[in-house]
Amino acid sequence: MLKNFIKIAFKGLLKNKAFTIVNILGLAIGLATCLLIMFFVIDELSYDGFNTKADRIYRVNMDLKYGGNVSSFAITPPPLAATLKSNFPEVEQVARLIHDQGVRIKKGEEFIQEEKVVYANSDLFSLFTLPLIEGDAKTALTGPMTAVITESTAKRYFNDTHVTGRTLILSNNTAYKITGVIKDIPSQSHFNFDFFLSIAGRPDANSTDWNNFSYTTYILFKPGANVQQFQSKLAGLMKTQLGENYARLEKSGNYFHLNLTPLTDIHLKSNRQYELGTNSDASYVYIFGAIALFVLLIACINFMNMSTARSANRAREVGVRKVLGSSRGYLIAQFLAESVLLTIGAAIIAVLAAWALLPLFNQVAGKHLAVTGQTVMWLLPALLAIVLIVGVLAGSYPAFYLSAFQPINVLKGKIATGFKGGKLRNFLVVFQFAISIFLIIGTIIVYNQLNYIQHKNLGFDRNQVLVIKNVDVLPNAKLFKQQVKQLAGVKSASLSGFLPTGVVRQPDAVFRNKVADPKNALFTEIWPVDDDYLPTMGMDLAKGRNFSAQLITDSSGVVINQTAARMLGILNDPLGKTVYRPSGQPNQPIKEYHIIGVVKDFNFSSLRDNITPVVMMLTDDKGALSIKMNTKNPSAFITQVEQLWTSLAPNQHFEYSFMDQDFDAAYRTEQRTGTLFLTFTSLAVIIACLGLFSLAAYAAEQRNKEIGIRKVLGASVSAIVGMLSKDFIKLVIISFIIAAPLACLAMYKWLQGFAYRQNIQWWVIVAAGIGAVTIAFVTISAQSFKAAMSNPVDSLKNE
Repeated sequence: MLKNFIKIAFKGLLKNKAFTIVNILGLAIGLATCLLIMFFVIDELSYDGFNTKADRIYRVNMDLKYGGNVSSFAITPPPLAATLKSNFPEVEQVARLIHDQGVRIKKGEEFIQEEKVVYANSDLFSLFTLPLIEGDAKTALTGPMTAVITESTAKRYFNDTHVTGRTLILSNNTAYKITGVIKDIPSQSHFNFDFFLSIAGRPDANSTDWNNFSYTTYILFKPGANVQQFQSKLAGLMKTQLGENYARLEKSGNYFHLNLTPLTDIHLKSNRQYELGTNSDASYVYIFGAIALFVLLIACINFMNMSTARSANRAREVGVRKVLGSSRGYLIAQFLAESVLLTIGAAIIAVLAAWALLPLFNQVAGKHLAVTGQTVMWLLPALLAIVLIVGVLAGSYPAFYLSAFQPINVLKGKIATGFKGGKLRNFLVVFQFAISIFLIIGTIIVYNQLNYIQHKNLGFDRNQVLVIKNVDVLPNAKLFKQQVKQLAGVKSASLSGFLPTGVVRQPDAVFRNKVADPKNALFTEIWPVDDDYLPTMGMDLAKGRNFSAQLITDSSGVVINQTAARMLGILNDPLGKTVYRPSGQPNQPIKEYHIIGVVKDFNFSSLRDNITPVVMMLTDDKGALSIKMNTKNPSAFITQVEQLWTSLAPNQHFEYSFMDQDFDAAYRTEQRTGTLFLTFTSLAVIIACLGLFSLAAYAAEQRNKEIGIRKVLGASVSAIVGMLSKDFIKLVIISFIIAAPLACLAMYKWLQGFAYRQNIQWWVIVAAGIGAVTIAFVTISAQSFKAAMSNPVDSLKNE
C-alpha cells in the first residue's frame, strides 16, 4: 500500500512540474535559512556549556556609584577570592584571573605582542573544564614563574606539543617554565586565552587592598548551595572589609555592591567594563530566533497555499476515484503522502544547501560553526518533526476537504474554483506578507542606525590616524616620536595609550576640595596625554587652551571634557578652577590641578552608552604612538615608520592599526547583525514572492475563459492586468497596515539600547510600504501580463 501511495504521488508531482519545483524550492530555501539561523542560535546559547560544572560556577561582579557616576565592572579586589573560600561554607572552590594585554614573548629572535595572556593559579582547573594533555592540573600553576599554554600555541612557538620543561622568555627578561599544555579552549567560551601565567609571580598576588579592582573572580558552589542567600551576604562582607569608608560611602548616597552572574549567562547577558572577552547580546538571539520562525512560517504558508490552490483542479480526479471505489481514508492518505514526499525532498535540498553555505555564513557571522556528531543528534529529530508537521499541515486541507466531495457534484462541475472565495489562502497571503513587511521595516531601521553610528561626529577625527602599538618597548619612545614627525606626510604625532577607540581605561576620583570625601568626588576617566594629543585626535576646545610642553606649570594642569565640567558644576566658568586628586602614596599630600581647558565632548566608548567624564593630564604614557597622516600612499609611509622602529628596536615586533578600523571593530557585532538581517529578510521576501507568483499563475489559469471573453468584448491588456492584480494588491496593503505599527514598536524598543540613536523616520515606513506593493505588483504582473496577452481563441475553443 505504501509503495503504491509513493508511486502515485511521484506521478502526480511529475505531472505538474512547475508546481512541484516552486513548492520544493520555496520550502527548501525557508528550511535552509531556518537551519543556518538555528546553528547560530544554538551556538550562542551553548557558551560555556562545555564546562562540566557550569551550573555551579558564578562570576563575582562589582557595581559602584561614586561621585555622581554609576559603573558596572566584571572585576573585584585581589583578596576577595581567598576571603570567600575561607569564610563561606557554601563555596567549594574559587579561582581568579587578571588579564594582561601588554605581554611580549620571544619567538625565535623577535618579541611578539600577545594579547591572549592571563595570570591564574591551579584552582582554575578545578572550576573550568580545561583538559591538560601534559602536566598536572593540581600543581601546574602553583609555583612562581610557571606557565600553561594551549596546544595550538605550543605548535606555534615550538612546532610540538610536548613542551613541558621548556621556557618562555618575556620582553622584561623574565623566564616562565612551561608546566602544562591544555587542549585549545572551545570557541564557545566567554574567555579564550593562549597563555596562563602563574599569579604567584605577581607583586599584587597577596594584596589585601580592598580598594584595588583588578581581578576577575569565579566561585564554584557546593551542590545544593543557596546562591540567592549567599548573594545577600556579599553586602555585609564589603561593610566589614571597608569599615568607616563604606559608612561614608553610604552616607553620601553612593554604594559599592557585589553581585553574581551565572557562568552560562556571561556571554549573552553581561556587558560590563573589563570583560575578559567580547560578549554578545541576548536580544540578537531572540531577534534571529524570531526571524527563523518567520521565514519557516512564510515557506510553510507558501507550501500550504499552493497545495490548496491546486486542489480544486484535482476535484474531478477525486470524483472519478470515488466512483471507481476509492475510500475517503485512502484518498486522505494519498494526499498526505504527496505532501510529505514534497517536504522530504525540500528537506534534503535544504540540508545540502545549508551545509554548502555554512562556510560563507561563518564568514559573515564571525562564527566557527561546523556539522558535528552532536549537531546531527539534534538536526535529525528536528528535521523529522518539521517534515511531519509541515507535510501533514500542508496536505491536510486538500486531503480532508477534497476527500469529502460527493462524486455526482464533482462530475457535474458544481465545485467552485478560482481565487475568489479562498478565505484561507487570503489570510495566509496577508500573514506572510505582514511578516515580510515587518522584516523590511526592521532591516531599514537597523541599517539607518548602523549608518548613523559610522558617520556620526564623535568629537574626534579617526580618519588617517595610524596607531603604532606597544611603543613602551622602545628604549627611547620620545626619540621615535620625533623621528616620525620628521617624515613627509605627518601632520602631528602623540604618545598615549589612552585612545578614543581603545580599551585602556583608568577610572579614578577627583575632588572639588582638599577633603577626599565621597560627597565632593567625581568618578572619572584619568587619561595621561602629551601636548600633541588634542591636535592629533582632531579634538576641539570649547574653552581655554591645550597643554604646552614649554610651560612647566602645565604639569599640574588638566584639560577636562564638557561632561566633567557639567558634573563639577563649573560648565559656565571652568578655567582656573582647581580639582584635587590623592597622590596614591601614604603620607603624601593631596595634589592640586588647575583647569586650563575644556575639550568638547567626544565618544570614547560604545554609542550605546552616554559620554562619561574625562580628565586629561600632561603625563608620560608610552602605550601607543598615534600619527595623523596626510599621504596618498599609506603602505609606503608605514614602511618608513617600520624602518625607524627596526633601527631602534630590531628584535621587537612592529604592530600597527588604523584608528577608523579599530572603531569599526567595536561595532562589528552590529555590522554583522545588519548584514545577516538584510540577507534573511531578502530570502523571506523572495520566498513570499515565489508563493505570490504561483498563486497569480493559478488565479490567471482559473479565470482563463473570463479573460478570453473580456478580450473578445474589447478589454485592454492594462485593464485585464489591473483586474488580475487588484485582489492581491489589496491583500498586500492590508498586510502593510498590520505590520507597520508592530515593526515600529519593536524597533523603537531595540533603539532604546543606544544612548545615541537615529529616530524612526516616516519615510522608512512609506518606503517599506511602497516597496512591498511594488515587489508584489511586479511579481503578479508577470503572470497577469502573460494571461492578458494570450489568444482568446485558445481559451474559448472548447466552449
